[in-house]
Amino acid sequence: MRQPSLTFIGKENVSSQLLMDKAIIEFIKKQTCANVCLNDENGNPYCFTCYYSFDENEKLLYFKTSDDSNHSHFMKKNRIVAGTILPDKSKTGEVRGLQFRGEILELNHNFSKGASAHYHLRFPFALAMKGDVFTIRLVGCKTDG
Repeated sequence: MRQPSLTFIGKENVSSQLLMDKAIIEFIKKQTCANVCLNDENGNPYCFTCYYSFDENEKLLYFKTSDDSNHSHFMKKNRIVAGTILPDKSKTGEVRGLQFRGEILELNHNFSKGASAHYHLRFPFALAMKGDVFTIRLVGCKTDG
C-alpha cells in the first residue's frame, strides 16, 4: 500500500519547516505525553500513548517504543500519523489541547540522529527500557483554547 504524501499546513519558511506560534511551542514543551494514531495493516485506526520530547528548532517529536509493540509493527508500513497533546494537568470542564499531523521518520534519517540523546535527556529513566527512539516530523498543528 502506497503512503500518501504530506503537505505543510499553514505558512512555510524558506527551509520548509512548519512555522509555529510561540504559544504552541511553549505548550508542547511543557507537556510530557502524546496520543498518536496511525493505521494498522488493514487501514483501521490504531492509537497509542507515549512520553515525548520536543525539538523546537526542527519541530520534531521524539518518542521511544519497543520492537514488540503493535504500533511498532504498524509504523513500518504506515508512517503518516495524527495525534493530540493534552495538558498534563487539566481542569474539569476546560477543553484545551493540541492536535497534530506528522510523519514518522526512518531511524537513519538525518533528523533522527540526535533523537535518543534528546529524548533520554528529558526522560533518563527510559534508558533502562528496551526500544528505539523514533522521530515524528510535525507538518501541521492547531490548538483548542
